[in-house]
Amino acid sequence: MTITEKVDGMETPLTGNIRDDGTVLNLKEYERVGGYRALRRALRELAPEEVTKAVTDADLRGRGGAGFPTGKKWSFVDMSDQARHPKYLVANADEMEPSTFKDRFLMEGDPHQLIEGMILSAYAIGARYAYVFLRASYFRPARRLREAIAEAYAAGYLGGDILGSGYQLDLYLHISAGRYICGEETALLTALEGRRSIPRSKPPYPQVSGLWGRPTVVNNVETLCNVPHIVDKGSQWYRNLGRGQDAGTKLYGMSGKVNRPGLWELPMGASAREILEEHAGGMRAGHRLTALQPGGASSGFLAPEHLDVPMDFSSMGHTGTRLGTGTILAIDDQVCPVALIRNLEHFFAQESCGWCTPCREGLPFVERILTAIENGEGQADDLDRLHDYTRFLGPGNTFCAHAPGAMEPLETGLKIFGDVFERHITEGRCSWRH
Repeated sequence: MTITEKVDGMETPLTGNIRDDGTVLNLKEYERVGGYRALRRALRELAPEEVTKAVTDADLRGRGGAGFPTGKKWSFVDMSDQARHPKYLVANADEMEPSTFKDRFLMEGDPHQLIEGMILSAYAIGARYAYVFLRASYFRPARRLREAIAEAYAAGYLGGDILGSGYQLDLYLHISAGRYICGEETALLTALEGRRSIPRSKPPYPQVSGLWGRPTVVNNVETLCNVPHIVDKGSQWYRNLGRGQDAGTKLYGMSGKVNRPGLWELPMGASAREILEEHAGGMRAGHRLTALQPGGASSGFLAPEHLDVPMDFSSMGHTGTRLGTGTILAIDDQVCPVALIRNLEHFFAQESCGWCTPCREGLPFVERILTAIENGEGQADDLDRLHDYTRFLGPGNTFCAHAPGAMEPLETGLKIFGDVFERHITEGRCSWRH
């Protein structure tokens, strides 16, 4: 199955109009399949608060990794006559999480879906301006978004007095500097203002004081693409798409030594086994699955015995990991887990913004310990020190979630592969597969 192949017998609102040949839907084609119908209805029939209520009732949760309820996030924006203006909506399209590629797929194949979702979301919070904060290396999405934004302006979907409703919105494409820390929403806003991308102290939260000190909502691309379908087809329809506790569909990806790496839109709550065996075609011949990372590099490892746990926010939490972005890395028995985790911690150490001491100094120190273990120079107390650092750099001890996210694969890796770490130290060499 390729990245663009559809899954038979399942509703796929996010990807149903994306073509297998990789070409993009232009405005007229998007309108022919129902595009901007939800926007027309909202501006004609619904107050902004009713759009927020529809999203809240649908139980849409953020698809960027944290899974925070989208309608609840919007509800923190002051909608009274005393609200500060202008307000802003920002689409986080930075997508710097290693092994994650779902937002790129949506923007390349159906950019007007994102634009319509952004207009509806901006209308719901009373935003006057909107930005797509796009990863610098996403050249094709940038080109296609520019073309789609120009089409939307020409058709009256953006600008002043949209569709004669009196609502105004200007939308801009901003090419990011491409740092991983911009996945943290306040660091993204700081970068968007033209300053060094450092997270901000919270509170105040962006919904109160965000971009240039004004009320701002930051949502992930996949999250925003769900909004037109909820407004068009209803909250109950959306809730019924999920299989368990969480609503809607989800873009699940899988990479690694599988037969058919790719991306599939499936009901929220599909199991990792279903994704691996039915859609990714199982592991390649000669490779045995040893672990999974369910949601990008900053999610903890999932052991093979948890393959049947639903891939939703609540169920993943019970296994000691997170759903994250839902793009899975399949780890096989040809990969030394010590080397893998050392490589991950090298990435996180490089991407630290350097603002707080535990993250700036702690992550390189963790990397040095792992490098020594990998090179056969580990000491007897190294594992105790690594366990200590999973606490020292854990939640509540750093300025933002960067270091705690980096500790998730280390902490779970020490549990699942503890014997491998010990053999590296006692034998003074990589003993994986021996």
